Amino acid sequence: MFDIALQIKTKDWLYILLTGVTFGMFLSAFGYTLLQHHWLEGALYGVILGFSITFFSLLFISFMNRYILPKIKPVYWLFLAIIFSFLSGFLGTLVGTLLAKLFEIELLELFNTKLLSIATAIGVLTYIVGALLYRFVKMRNEKERLDHEYIQSRLRSLETQLNPHFLFNALNSIAELIHQDPQKAELAVLKVSSFLRNTMSEKALITLPEELANVRDYVALENIRFSGKIILHLPQDILPLNLPKFSIQLLVENAIKHGFSTKEEQLNISIKLSEDAKGIFIQNDGKGLQSKKFGIGLNNLKQRLELLCKGGIEITSLEKPTFYLSIGDCCENTSS
Repeated sequence: MFDIALQIKTKDWLYILLTGVTFGMFLSAFGYTLLQHHWLEGALYGVILGFSITFFSLLFISFMNRYILPKIKPVYWLFLAIIFSFLSGFLGTLVGTLLAKLFEIELLELFNTKLLSIATAIGVLTYIVGALLYRFVKMRNEKERLDHEYIQSRLRSLETQLNPHFLFNALNSIAELIHQDPQKAELAVLKVSSFLRNTMSEKALITLPEELANVRDYVALENIRFSGKIILHLPQDILPLNLPKFSIQLLVENAIKHGFSTKEEQLNISIKLSEDAKGIFIQNDGKGLQSKKFGIGLNNLKQRLELLCKGGIEITSLEKPTFYLSIGDCCENTSS
């Protein structure tokens, strides 16, 4: 496993480059001004110097992190980090000064007479700054890892609450069928087995076609008990959207549980995509809702939508129960 302390992101290097160039520009301009040289020459030299040192830091540290440190014991990391950080500053100063001469930028006399001494001092300074950046990056990466693990554990907890919710209802249905119609009970067991096989994936997100296939299996299972009275209406054009597993199935299950009466001729459940294809409407023509308050199951779904897709759920109609799932930018790696 790639050690978290070695993970430096592209945006980290951009920040380092911006900081190095800005710091070098102002410090060099200030030094030139104190020594009664033109500040603009100093600023230009500082920009080149900051860019050159950052370039060598990127080159050396990336090479070290990718090809050397993962293959040796961590006890040797500090020694190598000192060497490569020092070389970044030392060589960056030499090359930056050479480039400044090529661009005919005025240099202070010290850079002509004592360049190696100055490069050595800047190399040591680069190591000190690099050590501070290393601690910052490591702490940031550890925090992101902990945040990611917390979210993943929270999602696993939510899913374990959801699966038994379906299983209890399914098993109750089968229990009723055992004495009434053993053949239907056997068929129901096979349907449960098929449904569970389709949903045993550890993925927290699945595609819309996969979720609708799960919903069809679920409704087929319930229709064994309700003699085909549940009519499912699916969208004609199904886009390959990602959404949390069991999201639509939970709302269909709620519609059957709270909105359907065996005295009714049938229950129609419609699933439609919003016009902007960023949301899903789930509507039924059963009993109306009494309030817009969420129970355990809907709160569970709301949290999973927020964690995985930056989305949400709302009730848009009480009389003709209608739920709207908003689907944002879904990603299982929630730390990204």
